[in-house]
Amino acid sequence: MRVLGIETSCDETAAAVVADGRHVVSSVVASQDDVHARYGGIVPELASRRHLEVIVPVIERALTEAGLTASELDGIAVTHGPGLVGSLLVGCSVAKALAYVHRRPLVGVNHLEGHVFATFLTDDPPDYPFLALVVSGGHTALYHARAPLVYALVGQTRDDAAGEAFDKVAKLLGLGFPGGPIIERTARRGSPTAVAFPLAQMTGGGSDFSFSGIKTSVSVYVKRNAPLSEPGIADVAASFQASVVRMLVRRTVRAALDLGVQRVVLTGGVAANGVLRAGLDAETTAHGMHLHVPPPRLCTDNAAMIAAAGSVRLAAGERASLALNAIPDLTLAA
Repeated sequence: MRVLGIETSCDETAAAVVADGRHVVSSVVASQDDVHARYGGIVPELASRRHLEVIVPVIERALTEAGLTASELDGIAVTHGPGLVGSLLVGCSVAKALAYVHRRPLVGVNHLEGHVFATFLTDDPPDYPFLALVVSGGHTALYHARAPLVYALVGQTRDDAAGEAFDKVAKLLGLGFPGGPIIERTARRGSPTAVAFPLAQMTGGGSDFSFSGIKTSVSVYVKRNAPLSEPGIADVAASFQASVVRMLVRRTVRAALDLGVQRVVLTGGVAANGVLRAGLDAETTAHGMHLHVPPPRLCTDNAAMIAAAGSVRLAAGERASLALNAIPDLTLAA
């Protein structure tokens, strides 16, 4: 089964062809970092316009690299939520047009489910059941995947997503956008114990996350100690990163222990962070669990993960009509 995946949920325009739900035949991603960097964050209208400009060339390149025409595809999978509504509409519209013209089966994919399926594109795919930590710029949540396409929400952020907190702290420190990679690079020159930023304590001992408090704590520290020297900025970046990683690791491992699962999946854009990968690997290993993490290129938004998830849904007989629409607040599980 050769499936074309299309991903335009935020600020990456991506298309990929995946064979049998496991093998990436081609994958093309057009970044918009240069468009949004001057604003210190994503501007939805600009994101939509850039998608319109590059979506067709991106799809054409993915098909060319795969050595296929659209008529030779076995199906088309497209992200229809969650995400920025204007961006989602671009991908959905193109996918429906291709499906109609070439008479190909169409299926809509939840962006978060796509991140989970990125792990199945590696040499170490997880067996069910497993716990998935999906951590990105727009989402931070724990899902119990009990069986294929069956999910239960275990915990989620109550305010900012982890990636959003990275972006905001990078802006506070004058480091630029996107914040995740810049914070990680800057943190290498600092001490993770230089500043004791607090961790949010959830009432009831649940598995939810909160990052607004640590973001506010960084803001207060920066204002009180301004102007910060370069070593001072590095110390703040390292201390902030260490605190976020500590929260993510603790909540995830505790949830896995409570559920009694032995396999943990780490995925999403923030999963490309080396400190988080190492920290969660060490902690899961210490508790006799196995950690599954996609390579960084499959952690950030891409269309191969959408094609992988779509392949499973198409194989299960699922089909979307041409009425498929963008759902910006689409949920994966309750």
